[in-house]
Amino acid sequence: MVRPRESFDQRLIVASLEVSPKPSALRWLQDVFGNAVALAKFDARGDVLRIESNVCVEHSPHSADEIKIERYARHYPFTYASEDMPDLLRSIERAHYDPDRRVDRWARAFLNATHRADTLDMLRRMTAHIHAEFSYLRRYEKGIQTPIETLSKQQGSCRDFAVLMIEAARALGFAARFVSGYLYNPTERRPLVGGGNTHAWVRIFLPGSGWVEFDPTNGIVGNSGLIRVAVVRDPAQAAPISGSWRGRPGDARGMSVAVDVHCHANGPPAANGGAMPSPE
Repeated sequence: MVRPRESFDQRLIVASLEVSPKPSALRWLQDVFGNAVALAKFDARGDVLRIESNVCVEHSPHSADEIKIERYARHYPFTYASEDMPDLLRSIERAHYDPDRRVDRWARAFLNATHRADTLDMLRRMTAHIHAEFSYLRRYEKGIQTPIETLSKQQGSCRDFAVLMIEAARALGFAARFVSGYLYNPTERRPLVGGGNTHAWVRIFLPGSGWVEFDPTNGIVGNSGLIRVAVVRDPAQAAPISGSWRGRPGDARGMSVAVDVHCHANGPPAANGGAMPSPE
Protein backbone atom coordinates (compact mmCIF):
# COMPACT_ATOMS: atom_id res chain seq x y z
CA MET A 1 0.00 0.00 0.00
CA VAL A 2 2.23 2.80 -1.31
CA ARG A 3 0.08 4.46 -3.98
CA PRO A 4 -1.56 7.73 -2.79
CA ARG A 5 -5.34 7.95 -2.83
CA GLU A 6 -7.00 10.27 -5.33
CA SER A 7 -9.54 12.88 -4.29
CA PHE A 8 -10.59 16.48 -4.96
CA ASP A 9 -7.61 17.71 -2.92
CA GLN A 10 -5.08 15.12 -4.08
CA ARG A 11 -4.59 14.17 -7.72
CA LEU A 12 -2.16 11.47 -8.80
CA ILE A 13 -0.31 12.63 -11.92
CA VAL A 14 2.15 9.78 -12.50
CA ALA A 15 3.11 6.67 -10.58
CA SER A 16 5.43 3.71 -11.00
CA LEU A 17 6.10 0.64 -8.90
CA GLU A 18 9.33 -1.32 -9.34
CA VAL A 19 9.78 -4.63 -7.52
CA SER A 20 12.97 -6.69 -7.50
CA PRO A 21 13.20 -9.60 -8.04
CA LYS A 22 10.60 -9.22 -10.75
CA PRO A 23 7.28 -10.76 -9.66
CA SER A 24 5.77 -13.56 -11.67
CA ALA A 25 2.48 -11.70 -11.27
CA LEU A 26 1.59 -8.19 -10.16
CA ARG A 27 -1.97 -6.94 -9.99
CA TRP A 28 -3.85 -4.06 -8.38
CA LEU A 29 -7.08 -4.03 -6.42
CA GLN A 30 -9.08 -1.71 -4.18
CA ASP A 31 -9.75 -2.83 -0.64
CA VAL A 32 -12.99 -2.28 1.29
CA PHE A 33 -11.95 1.33 2.05
CA GLY A 34 -11.03 2.17 -1.54
CA ASN A 35 -7.27 2.06 -0.94
CA ALA A 36 -5.04 0.92 -3.82
CA VAL A 37 -3.30 -2.37 -3.02
CA ALA A 38 -0.68 -4.09 -5.21
CA LEU A 39 -0.40 -7.89 -4.92
CA ALA A 40 2.88 -9.46 -6.03
CA LYS A 41 3.69 -13.15 -6.39
CA PHE A 42 7.11 -14.68 -6.98
CA ASP A 43 8.23 -17.99 -8.46
CA ALA A 44 12.02 -17.59 -8.10
CA ARG A 45 14.53 -17.12 -5.30
CA GLY A 46 16.16 -13.81 -4.47
CA ASP A 47 18.75 -12.38 -2.09
CA VAL A 48 17.01 -9.02 -1.56
CA LEU A 49 13.44 -7.81 -1.89
CA ARG A 50 13.34 -4.20 -3.08
CA ILE A 51 10.13 -2.22 -3.55
CA GLU A 52 10.42 1.27 -5.03
CA SER A 53 7.43 3.53 -5.56
CA ASN A 54 7.80 6.83 -7.41
CA VAL A 55 4.81 9.16 -7.61
CA CYS A 56 3.96 12.73 -8.47
CA VAL A 57 0.90 14.19 -6.76
CA GLU A 58 -0.90 17.49 -7.21
CA HIS A 59 -1.83 18.43 -3.67
CA SER A 60 -4.25 21.21 -2.66
CA PRO A 61 -3.72 22.19 0.99
CA HIS A 62 -6.75 23.17 3.06
CA SER A 63 -6.36 24.87 6.43
CA ALA A 64 -8.51 24.70 9.55
CA ASP A 65 -10.11 28.03 8.55
CA GLU A 66 -11.68 26.31 5.52
CA ILE A 67 -13.47 23.66 7.58
CA LYS A 68 -17.22 24.30 7.49
CA ILE A 69 -19.56 22.47 9.87
CA GLU A 70 -23.33 22.17 9.62
CA ARG A 71 -25.18 24.33 12.13
CA TYR A 72 -26.53 21.36 14.11
CA ALA A 73 -23.01 19.94 14.60
CA ARG A 74 -21.12 23.10 15.46
CA HIS A 75 -21.49 22.49 19.17
CA TYR A 76 -20.87 19.22 20.95
CA PRO A 77 -22.74 17.04 21.77
CA PHE A 78 -24.63 16.37 18.55
CA THR A 79 -25.92 13.32 16.72
CA TYR A 80 -24.90 12.37 13.19
CA ALA A 81 -27.66 12.42 10.58
CA SER A 82 -29.67 9.19 10.37
CA GLU A 83 -28.64 8.63 6.75
CA ASP A 84 -24.94 8.76 7.72
CA MET A 85 -25.03 6.61 10.83
CA PRO A 86 -25.15 3.14 9.15
CA ASP A 87 -21.89 3.91 7.32
CA LEU A 88 -20.18 5.55 10.30
CA LEU A 89 -21.01 3.07 13.07
CA ARG A 90 -17.91 0.85 12.70
CA SER A 91 -15.71 3.96 12.83
CA ILE A 92 -17.37 5.02 16.10
CA GLU A 93 -16.90 1.66 17.84
CA ARG A 94 -14.10 1.57 20.40
CA ALA A 95 -11.16 -0.70 19.60
CA HIS A 96 -9.24 -0.79 22.91
CA TYR A 97 -10.17 -2.11 26.33
CA ASP A 98 -10.46 0.71 28.86
CA PRO A 99 -11.93 -0.76 32.07
CA ASP A 100 -11.17 2.32 34.18
CA ARG A 101 -12.39 4.71 31.46
CA ARG A 102 -9.10 6.61 31.49
CA VAL A 103 -9.40 7.57 27.84
CA ASP A 104 -12.99 8.73 28.41
CA ARG A 105 -11.94 11.00 31.30
CA TRP A 106 -9.02 12.37 29.29
CA ALA A 107 -11.25 13.12 26.30
CA ARG A 108 -13.95 14.78 28.43
CA ALA A 109 -11.37 17.10 29.96
CA PHE A 110 -11.62 19.09 26.70
CA LEU A 111 -15.31 19.85 27.42
CA ASN A 112 -16.54 22.64 29.67
CA ALA A 113 -18.24 22.21 33.06
CA THR A 114 -21.59 21.51 31.38
CA HIS A 115 -19.99 18.85 29.13
CA ARG A 116 -20.38 20.97 26.03
CA ALA A 117 -17.90 22.56 23.62
CA ASP A 118 -17.45 24.15 20.24
CA THR A 119 -16.91 21.04 18.09
CA LEU A 120 -14.01 22.18 15.95
CA ASP A 121 -12.34 24.13 18.75
CA MET A 122 -12.43 21.07 21.00
CA LEU A 123 -10.80 18.84 18.37
CA ARG A 124 -8.21 21.50 17.63
CA ARG A 125 -7.35 21.76 21.33
CA MET A 126 -7.05 17.97 21.61
CA THR A 127 -4.71 17.92 18.61
CA ALA A 128 -2.63 20.79 20.00
CA HIS A 129 -2.47 19.23 23.47
CA ILE A 130 -0.98 15.96 22.20
CA HIS A 131 1.49 17.90 20.09
CA ALA A 132 2.56 20.17 22.96
CA GLU A 133 2.40 17.89 26.00
CA PHE A 134 3.49 14.48 24.64
CA SER A 135 7.04 13.67 23.58
CA TYR A 136 7.52 12.32 20.07
CA LEU A 137 9.55 9.12 20.01
CA ARG A 138 10.52 7.39 16.78
CA ARG A 139 9.88 3.67 17.32
CA TYR A 140 11.01 0.95 14.91
CA GLU A 141 9.65 -2.06 16.78
CA LYS A 142 6.43 -3.75 15.74
CA GLY A 143 3.05 -2.81 17.07
CA ILE A 144 1.26 0.20 18.46
CA GLN A 145 0.98 1.31 22.05
CA THR A 146 -2.48 1.13 23.56
CA PRO A 147 -4.06 4.51 24.27
CA ILE A 148 -3.64 3.86 28.00
CA GLU A 149 0.09 3.20 27.50
CA THR A 150 0.47 6.44 25.58
CA LEU A 151 -1.37 8.37 28.29
CA SER A 152 0.81 6.79 30.98
CA LYS A 153 4.12 7.34 29.21
CA GLN A 154 3.22 10.76 27.76
CA GLN A 155 5.28 9.79 24.72
CA GLY A 156 5.01 7.76 21.55
CA SER A 157 5.34 7.65 17.79
CA CYS A 158 2.98 9.20 15.25
CA ARG A 159 0.94 5.98 15.08
CA ASP A 160 0.64 5.91 18.89
CA PHE A 161 -0.63 9.49 18.97
CA ALA A 162 -3.06 8.79 16.14
CA VAL A 163 -4.53 5.77 17.94
CA LEU A 164 -4.90 7.76 21.17
CA MET A 165 -6.77 10.55 19.42
CA ILE A 166 -8.96 8.10 17.51
CA GLU A 167 -10.01 6.37 20.74
CA ALA A 168 -10.59 9.72 22.48
CA ALA A 169 -12.73 10.97 19.58
CA ARG A 170 -14.69 7.72 19.53
CA ALA A 171 -15.21 7.99 23.29
CA LEU A 172 -17.02 11.25 22.55
CA GLY A 173 -19.10 9.64 19.80
CA PHE A 174 -17.16 10.85 16.76
CA ALA A 175 -16.45 8.65 13.74
CA ALA A 176 -12.66 8.48 13.42
CA ARG A 177 -10.26 6.61 11.13
CA PHE A 178 -6.53 5.93 10.96
CA VAL A 179 -4.54 7.39 8.05
CA SER A 180 -1.16 6.25 6.76
CA GLY A 181 0.69 8.38 4.28
CA TYR A 182 3.55 10.76 3.58
CA LEU A 183 4.52 14.01 5.29
CA TYR A 184 6.09 17.07 3.69
CA ASN A 185 6.70 20.62 4.88
CA PRO A 186 5.06 23.01 2.39
CA THR A 187 6.09 26.24 4.16
CA GLU A 188 9.22 25.19 6.11
CA ARG A 189 8.24 27.79 8.70
CA ARG A 190 8.33 25.25 11.50
CA PRO A 191 9.89 21.79 11.78
CA LEU A 192 7.66 18.76 11.34
CA VAL A 193 8.36 15.33 12.78
CA GLY A 194 7.35 11.90 11.54
CA GLY A 195 8.85 12.10 8.04
CA GLY A 196 11.56 9.91 6.55
CA ASN A 197 9.18 6.95 6.39
CA THR A 198 5.41 6.62 6.43
CA HIS A 199 3.48 8.96 8.72
CA ALA A 200 0.19 8.42 10.59
CA TRP A 201 -2.63 10.77 11.52
CA VAL A 202 -6.42 10.87 12.04
CA ARG A 203 -9.56 11.60 10.04
CA ILE A 204 -12.75 12.59 11.85
CA PHE A 205 -16.15 12.92 10.17
CA LEU A 206 -17.63 16.40 10.62
CA PRO A 207 -21.00 17.15 8.97
CA GLY A 208 -20.54 19.89 6.40
CA SER A 209 -16.93 19.03 5.53
CA GLY A 210 -16.91 15.23 5.69
CA TRP A 211 -13.66 13.54 6.70
CA VAL A 212 -11.26 16.12 8.14
CA GLU A 213 -7.55 15.57 8.86
CA PHE A 214 -6.01 15.98 12.31
CA ASP A 215 -2.30 15.30 12.88
CA PRO A 216 -1.64 15.28 16.64
CA THR A 217 2.08 14.60 16.11
CA ASN A 218 2.58 17.99 14.47
CA GLY A 219 -0.50 19.86 15.65
CA ILE A 220 -1.90 20.11 12.12
CA VAL A 221 -5.63 20.60 11.48
CA GLY A 222 -6.49 20.26 7.81
CA ASN A 223 -4.51 18.45 5.13
CA SER A 224 -1.52 20.79 4.78
CA GLY A 225 1.60 18.67 4.32
CA LEU A 226 -0.30 15.38 4.53
CA ILE A 227 -0.44 12.98 1.55
CA ARG A 228 -2.98 10.19 2.15
CA VAL A 229 -2.08 6.67 1.08
CA ALA A 230 -4.38 4.46 3.14
CA VAL A 231 -7.47 5.30 5.21
CA VAL A 232 -8.68 2.46 7.45
CA ARG A 233 -10.74 1.70 10.54
CA ASP A 234 -7.92 -0.14 12.33
CA PRO A 235 -4.14 0.50 11.95
CA ALA A 236 -3.50 -3.19 11.19
CA GLN A 237 -5.36 -2.67 7.90
CA ALA A 238 -2.84 -0.06 6.71
CA ALA A 239 0.48 -1.94 6.71
CA PRO A 240 2.50 -0.44 3.80
CA ILE A 241 4.20 -3.79 3.09
CA SER A 242 2.91 -7.18 4.25
CA GLY A 243 3.16 -10.78 3.13
CA SER A 244 5.00 -14.02 3.67
CA TRP A 245 8.18 -15.65 2.40
CA ARG A 246 9.97 -18.99 2.66
CA GLY A 247 13.60 -19.39 3.62
CA ARG A 248 16.00 -20.31 6.38
CA PRO A 249 15.64 -18.81 9.90
CA GLY A 250 18.74 -16.67 9.47
CA ASP A 251 17.80 -15.28 6.08
CA ALA A 252 16.03 -12.17 7.41
CA ARG A 253 18.91 -9.73 7.90
CA GLY A 254 16.83 -6.58 8.40
CA MET A 255 14.82 -3.96 6.56
CA SER A 256 15.33 -0.32 5.64
CA VAL A 257 12.65 2.21 4.69
CA ALA A 258 13.13 5.65 3.16
CA VAL A 259 10.60 8.25 2.00
CA ASP A 260 11.97 11.26 0.11
CA VAL A 261 9.44 14.04 -0.52
CA HIS A 262 9.99 17.12 -2.68
CA CYS A 263 7.66 20.07 -3.14
CA HIS A 264 7.71 21.58 -6.64
CA ALA A 265 6.10 25.00 -6.36
CA ASN A 266 6.19 25.57 -10.15
CA GLY A 267 4.53 22.30 -11.07
CA PRO A 268 5.77 18.73 -11.45
CA PRO A 269 9.08 18.10 -13.21
CA ALA A 270 9.00 16.39 -16.56
CA ALA A 271 10.05 12.77 -16.68
CA ASN A 272 13.56 12.45 -18.07
CA GLY A 273 14.41 9.46 -20.20
CA GLY A 274 11.49 7.46 -18.85
CA ALA A 275 12.40 8.08 -15.20
CA MET A 276 9.53 9.06 -12.96
CA PRO A 277 9.65 12.19 -10.76
CA SER A 278 10.67 11.84 -7.15
CA PRO A 279 7.86 11.34 -4.61
CA GLU A 280 5.78 14.47 -4.04
